[in-house]
Amino acid sequence: MPRKLVPDMWLFGTVVALVAVGVVMVYSASALVAADRFRDPYFFLKKQLFWAVLGFGCLWAAMTLHYRSLQRAMLPLLVLSLVLLIFVLIPPFSQEINGTRRWLRVGPVSFQPAELAKFSLVVYLAQFLTRRREVVESFWLGLLPPLLVAGSMAGLVLLQPDLGSSLTLLALVFCLLFLAGSRISQMALVAASALPLVALAIYAAPYRLRRIVTFLDPWADPRGSGFQVIQSYLALGSGGLIGRGLGESKQKLFYLPEPHTDFIFAVLGEELGFLGALAVVCLFGLVVWRGIRIGLGAPDAFGAFLALGLTALLACQTLVNLGVVTGVLPTKGLPLPFISFGGSSLVMAMVSAGVLLNISQHTRDA
Repeated sequence: MPRKLVPDMWLFGTVVALVAVGVVMVYSASALVAADRFRDPYFFLKKQLFWAVLGFGCLWAAMTLHYRSLQRAMLPLLVLSLVLLIFVLIPPFSQEINGTRRWLRVGPVSFQPAELAKFSLVVYLAQFLTRRREVVESFWLGLLPPLLVAGSMAGLVLLQPDLGSSLTLLALVFCLLFLAGSRISQMALVAASALPLVALAIYAAPYRLRRIVTFLDPWADPRGSGFQVIQSYLALGSGGLIGRGLGESKQKLFYLPEPHTDFIFAVLGEELGFLGALAVVCLFGLVVWRGIRIGLGAPDAFGAFLALGLTALLACQTLVNLGVVTGVLPTKGLPLPFISFGGSSLVMAMVSAGVLLNISQHTRDA
């Protein structure tokens, strides 16, 4: 009699907790902004609830459909991602927001193709490394092909422009190649040769250069480029040990720009304090731990690389967001998974969690 498939309940419960925290914090951080812009304090809350429900549907589907089906879907996913990344650069198809073209709009719904591209790249890398493990130490056969695929995606994302997501795509490649056994010397040489290109991309865009200067000394321009980071500091610092209380943030009162998106953790720290912020960080740590455990226990190489890649993707975006909010990293437009307002990020994060839960049903120690 076949054993009953049981997903990792620790991971499932943690994801539910993070999404619940996200819905509450999105409402708390956005109610006044929504009332001012749209005359509806529940505007962003309703949208986030819609995406959360859709995300749970996608999570359930990903948890039900066997993860090996992604091997057959790898090429269509990759082609679709590249096509959408091209379409988002064409004005009739894309939606321009704050001078960037990162969203495709279909009726009332907008979608960010870069989020699908990250997931598709992980699936491609898992498939590639499963089939080419014997040549992974070769530069021409093991290192160059995934770099070309990831580089094509990163280049298209950079044109939007979105340097943060571009670097995330490249970081995913290096992470999985390292886990597969690629030569560190070759990867270091490639990374070193790419640094001048990154520096050129920063220098060519004045706003990116200002972000670097602001990162080094945000107090040099407290009312200009350093304003958002300084307001984040004030929010986190004024939260104290237990916080001001849910809904009692002062910095969200039109001081901290866009408090419900990339800097939502600052509002969370102010309202829930150090203990609340630490609890959320621990939840993310639990997601990463369970993801690594699932990857190490996967029944095949594809499942292992897929689980570890998706875990690395969630961990990378979490670390970058928290690094930006706390001033450890220069400002980048990466949302906090499961918590920040945004449908594309939330749905794709829950799809990733669903695939991890699916793999967990087949792990050797299940």
